[in-house]
Amino acid sequence: MFGVYDNKDGGGWNTTKDAYTSFVARPDRGKSAFFNNGGTAPRGSYQRGGFGGSGNSRWVEESRDDEDWSKPTQANERLEQELFAGGNTGINFDNYDDIPVEATGQNCPHHIDSFQDVEMGEIIMSNIALTRYTRPTPVQKYAIPIIKNKRDLMACAQTGSGKTAAFLLPVLSQIYTEGPGEALAAQKSGGQDNGKYGRRKQYPLALVLAPTRELALQIYEEARKFAYRSRVRPCVVYGGADIGQQIRDLERGCHLLVATPGRLVDMMERGKIGLDYCNYLVLDEADRMLDMGFEPQIRRIVEQDTMPPKGIRQTMMFSATFPKEIQILARDFLEEYIFLAVGRVGSTSENITQKVVWVEDGDKRSFLLDLLNATGKNSLTLVFVETKKGADALEDFLYREGYACTSIHGDRSQRDREEALHQFRSGRCPILVATAVAARGLDISNVKHVINFDLPSDIEEYVHRIGRTGRVGNLGLATSFFNDKNGNITKDLLDILVEAKQEVPSWLESLAYEHQHKSNTRGRSKSNIWV
Repeated sequence: MFGVYDNKDGGGWNTTKDAYTSFVARPDRGKSAFFNNGGTAPRGSYQRGGFGGSGNSRWVEESRDDEDWSKPTQANERLEQELFAGGNTGINFDNYDDIPVEATGQNCPHHIDSFQDVEMGEIIMSNIALTRYTRPTPVQKYAIPIIKNKRDLMACAQTGSGKTAAFLLPVLSQIYTEGPGEALAAQKSGGQDNGKYGRRKQYPLALVLAPTRELALQIYEEARKFAYRSRVRPCVVYGGADIGQQIRDLERGCHLLVATPGRLVDMMERGKIGLDYCNYLVLDEADRMLDMGFEPQIRRIVEQDTMPPKGIRQTMMFSATFPKEIQILARDFLEEYIFLAVGRVGSTSENITQKVVWVEDGDKRSFLLDLLNATGKNSLTLVFVETKKGADALEDFLYREGYACTSIHGDRSQRDREEALHQFRSGRCPILVATAVAARGLDISNVKHVINFDLPSDIEEYVHRIGRTGRVGNLGLATSFFNDKNGNITKDLLDILVEAKQEVPSWLESLAYEHQHKSNTRGRSKSNIWV
């Protein structure tokens, strides 16, 4: 009988805290905590149950070469309950199915209408059933067969479209079919280093890069679900957390790695990660990574190390917008790729009711209180501000006014940020004040209202912010406070409202006309504002 890891506390983390807050720096994890048989399992055995909440295999020194990775391992009822108790909630497929999708490229595989239309294997299909996914979202209908056919992909899709499952399902399916290959031999015979921890280098088969710690954790949690009862062990590394703990976690085996670029470069330079056998590369929220200045690290990871080159590895890029910088990155990283656009690239969802109101700076707080009272104190509301100082000040103000609220921004510690997100998701603090750090990629179910207390300076950031509501076909509300300081996005904001068939304030049309007239009188080329 194999020893099964006691996973009741959310992945072997601190039993007194939730999975997010307890991920960082647990010093007491040893042999006795790892095995439920008191740590007496013989060295070199194949342990099912795994570590770090993956519920999967521990890839140790004496793993057998002849194991069939396509066959499910034994079930773990406690882990299954932990991973899938929440199920799949809040997806309105009826509203979502009519979103336009366009795939361009040579010999594009035909899209699927159900998960049964493509062969993904016993493990994946079983886990899809456990997540209670009834049918694929538009991006999944097109992306899954493209990736299964081993084609590179550049996908632009509205936020909340199911992009994470769109790449995890086919990538994991292919890993289960093909097995570990040469990576297992490398793990067993090489990769020794003389670093601080003196343990083996890990050779992940797939790498997912994400711009923020929160998004990396979110992808990792999804990977745990789809890797359940498999021999694939997901891991996650990100900055702001104890690197020693993350190294110890990696040393227990890593087949699919989710990482932020900076921390991954650190791990590679320490000799803890080798990308020699990384056959699948995913860049999620690629535009956001460029915005955050990660391009040098991304190019270091992809082009200047041991990762297989494009054409040998399979590369997938996902982005909510498609600016020129992303097009350049796609050209450099992808080969004969298919471009997938779900909805118009850079547009907003018609499922989001967008309101733009004129509010002077001195009136913003009282106007915000009116909005919160109108939507109800228990409705999940995300309030965006421009500065860290402004986030702290607004959180203090709302707390004094009797609202259960929290905040998230770059100066808060990783533990505080994860705790704030947990309190918001759970509804204990239904109001979250945030800077742009929370604008991209986070999949928070049932956000009823997004309020732009401070409007951003560019329209792409606006699109990402309001995309936190109206997720996967549900209806949402976004309210933006506008005044003289926001004149630079007047035209773009008007275009967004018109395209999404939203009510346009007459004063916004007038302002757009004035800005257009001023631009023309300065000799600039005419804009297509009324197109």
